[in-house]
Amino acid sequence: MDPANKKLFELLKQAVSDTFLKENHAPIAIGDWKGEEIERFQEDMFQRTRGRVSEKWFYTYFKNEAEKLPRIDMLNLLSEYAGFDNWHTFRSKHGDLLVIEEKPMSKKSKYLWLLLAVVPVLIAMYFLLNSENSFRFCMIDEDRGEPITQIPVDIKILSEGQSPIYLKTDSSGCFEYISKEEIIRFVVQSPYHKTDTITRHIDANINATVPLATDDYALMLRYYSNGNLGELKKRKQQLNTLIADDAQIYQVFPSQSGIELYSKEEFINKLTVPTSSLKNINILDKRYEDGKIVKLKFSIQ
Repeated sequence: MDPANKKLFELLKQAVSDTFLKENHAPIAIGDWKGEEIERFQEDMFQRTRGRVSEKWFYTYFKNEAEKLPRIDMLNLLSEYAGFDNWHTFRSKHGDLLVIEEKPMSKKSKYLWLLLAVVPVLIAMYFLLNSENSFRFCMIDEDRGEPITQIPVDIKILSEGQSPIYLKTDSSGCFEYISKEEIIRFVVQSPYHKTDTITRHIDANINATVPLATDDYALMLRYYSNGNLGELKKRKQQLNTLIADDAQIYQVFPSQSGIELYSKEEFINKLTVPTSSLKNINILDKRYEDGKIVKLKFSIQ
């Protein structure tokens, strides 16, 4: 890793550490964190960014001296966790700290460096005019924070003035799309997740994740129609783990005519019986603490 990138990555590690230590207790040096601190960091990152880093990745890049920078999607994720839009924004903010001390150059060397400075600019201008952007997105289940790999997810690329382009996610729950445009807009459709329309910019979305909300009605209908009581029981256990015992859950009625409070058990029962009200349920707001839902507001359309 060249000195400039090494210095910049050390700054990013420090920014990540500072963000975690605002609400958590751990050694100041991120390389000194151990099992419990690493687990709490993984949970905190998921709450802030809906993304994760594995323990193996943490040891490779944070506890040891890496030979090269992490992939751009991980740099974007860490930058977002530290309060920046993406890696490009982080680099821009810290550009003045990347000056590497050099020995005075001779007059001949100065002309050489001038030439070397002009050539990349010309190359950059060429690629700017002829470049294509590669988008890559991975679908994750919003509740479990895991990739959606059981079935392919349908993707419909929307381009102004053109017919839609239809794709599907691969076995890892991801898809790729190459375009000269810097902004991509696409519709995500899955039999057991709610349809959503996504708009993203290339700077912030290389290898980005897209969280999808579970369509509980479709899921429960499948379990009941197939008599799959094992999967139904498993879904109830997932919800029981996901929702805190003292969670504040309430239904908002139209025109702000009032609210109705639900206990955790009542709400789980509501989500696991395929009634007409479940088909029309709309989650308005969810708040997480320590990986569990502590406050939830919903309406029935």
